[in-house]
Amino acid sequence: MLGRSTLSRTASFRPENLGQNALAMIGNLCFTMFVLGVLIFTIIAATYEPEDPLFHPSAKITSFLTSQSNATFKSDDTVVKTGEDFMALNQTVVATFINATDVEYKEESVTETVPNCEGNVDSPIDCTDPEVFHLLMSKAIDQFKDIHFYRFGKAVRGDSDNACDMAWRFRPKEGKTAAFYKDYRRFTITRSANCTLSVVSIGDYHSGVNARKKRKRNQKPGFEKMPVKDNAGLLVVGEAVNDTLPVIESENSFSRGRYLIYMGGGDRCKSMNHFLWSFLCALGEAQYLNRTLVMDLTICLNSMYTSSNQDEEGKDFRFYFDFEHLKEAASVLDKEQFWSDWNKWQKKDGLNLYLVEDFRVTPMKLSEVKDSLIMRKFGSVEPDNYWYRVCEGETESVVQRPWHLLWKSRRLLDIVSAIASRLNWDYDAVHVERGEKARNKDLWPNLDADTSPDALISTLADKIENGRNVYIATNEPDTSFFNPLKDKYSTHFLDEYKDLWDENSEWYSETMKLNKGAAVEFDGYMRASVDTEVFLRGKKQIETFNDLTNDCKDGINTCNAASS
Repeated sequence: MLGRSTLSRTASFRPENLGQNALAMIGNLCFTMFVLGVLIFTIIAATYEPEDPLFHPSAKITSFLTSQSNATFKSDDTVVKTGEDFMALNQTVVATFINATDVEYKEESVTETVPNCEGNVDSPIDCTDPEVFHLLMSKAIDQFKDIHFYRFGKAVRGDSDNACDMAWRFRPKEGKTAAFYKDYRRFTITRSANCTLSVVSIGDYHSGVNARKKRKRNQKPGFEKMPVKDNAGLLVVGEAVNDTLPVIESENSFSRGRYLIYMGGGDRCKSMNHFLWSFLCALGEAQYLNRTLVMDLTICLNSMYTSSNQDEEGKDFRFYFDFEHLKEAASVLDKEQFWSDWNKWQKKDGLNLYLVEDFRVTPMKLSEVKDSLIMRKFGSVEPDNYWYRVCEGETESVVQRPWHLLWKSRRLLDIVSAIASRLNWDYDAVHVERGEKARNKDLWPNLDADTSPDALISTLADKIENGRNVYIATNEPDTSFFNPLKDKYSTHFLDEYKDLWDENSEWYSETMKLNKGAAVEFDGYMRASVDTEVFLRGKKQIETFNDLTNDCKDGINTCNAASS
């Protein structure tokens, strides 16, 4: 037996059999690798959860949001880009989701026959009837052709027996911002003798107030409420805003917390861009240290934005930025609330304060500090007392400013949406920035400005078709300057829409509540924010006009030496 087995193995390694054996071994190896590859691929496919591209921007966005070379602040008086603006840079990534819709619609007559109306044409319209819902949905889609509908809400009774209110989320078909909008309108309906229902009119933007989702009563302000976002994390403009101040609900929770606060410094009353550059440095450090940022919600508005031409204290952060999103996406606490709790429990619970008075003490050196509160205290000598100095030098590559956490006020964006809706989201936009010299030709007769009416008409001639709605975003207070454009275009300016922020407006009443009952001025920074955002929503955006030659722009320390 043994001899026969040995003979067999020896025969298998004879020269004439080596080729066949090698081919067989290679075949078996390849088949084994193939099976292993299929198995690995199957496991990966079954367990892989792709990251949301909206929260992991491309390298282009990352490089745009973060400073890689020089953290020294440079400012101008333009409106700074905020988080929701940067999402627009990644449109190709989110295009698949943006173009998705829950609405199926077939082109047909926008009337509905409701059975069993028993000949009573004057009976109240049942807004909850599915046939009525379909009628309102069809009419909305038929009338508003320049928007993409995402989802409709339930129809509810309006202000009369023949009126229904309905809300929907939408997005401009040619929109360039990664956001959804919410509208709710009032539909007036008639019923004919044969029970056929027809929509005879649709109200203005946000006229269907009964369909607006109301904020829940008795909801505690805190960290548990989710931000107003859709299921892809996009901003939704038009929802009720809940930017009440967060509170810490118990002594135990407060005492277990870790906090960071910036005190003093020379950033007060500087331009808004300067303020944000410093504020986001502080917020970035707080996130790096895994601490709650104690922030001052009162802002000193620089004179460049005020009608009095004086710096104005007492402005609320929430007038300008989306605090609801900030408090839900980051750990922040109002300064007054914090000091109230600190004074109650600091001695009792033995809470310690760690004082830092030199901006050159880096966040990395503070990472091991165990004290409850780290206080950075800044002196009186500029520019070493600017908060943003903390994020310079070696810190620059470690602490990133979290721009994605800062969104513009949704109250201001709602005004933007209202203006665009009045233009049916079908308009082109032009940005004209005029400096003091361009507006005073008697003083500067030799200035070759690009923004003369003839120059504007010539430039726009081959870019915008005759008869189009053209929104002009401009700092020029005398809009009659643009009258020659009216022969070719239907021109529109921000001040045409003053009713959106006057004393009868929703914006006015809501900001008064934030301001302890005092009226809030629609100031220069708000105007610039709205003007810029309306411009950005135009189907065509022409931004070639800027004659700020030798005008100081930033209110701090620089002037532009030449027109851009």
